[in-house]
Amino acid sequence: MMEALKLRTLTDLLNLPDDRVELINGEIVQRPMARMEHGFVQSNTVAELDRFRRTGDPGGWWIATEVSVHYAAHQCPTHDLAGWRKERSPQRPSGVVELTPDWVCEIVSLGHERKDTLTLFLLLQRHQVPYYWLIWPEERALVAWQLENGGYKTIASITAPTGVEQKQHIPPFDAVAIDLGYILGCEAES
Repeated sequence: MMEALKLRTLTDLLNLPDDRVELINGEIVQRPMARMEHGFVQSNTVAELDRFRRTGDPGGWWIATEVSVHYAAHQCPTHDLAGWRKERSPQRPSGVVELTPDWVCEIVSLGHERKDTLTLFLLLQRHQVPYYWLIWPEERALVAWQLENGGYKTIASITAPTGVEQKQHIPPFDAVAIDLGYILGCEAES
């Protein structure tokens, strides 16, 4: 006799002693070990977007790293970076966040590409997250999508930018030119 698959919930996730796990499609999944390249890109992205976090204006953002978002009964991934517009969330989100982000950025981990490029892509699209960015640290590449008519449309695809290409206006942070060379570490070996 076959045993029924038990889909896990947020309660199951919160009862675990290990905080390097997340809930994806009802499964408790171990998060990948953090690599230097991952941490470097993540911290550079936060630093480059800090001007959006510091403003109290309606155009400001709450941007956090390693934040768990509870989308549905069996979905609570931990995003590398996630942001909420202050005009939509005047109070800073806290704990395991129940409010859908306005922007998510995942830094693709070796061996976990399917999760970031397919599983989370479909989850975020289904929950109408307006912007989704993926960064591949080793390839020094970024792809950004914007929600349009219920589906994601590619709005940027950049690999190892040099010179003029390094600074670009990419939604939702297109009010200023973002230094992609800095985010992707293109100047690190210069």
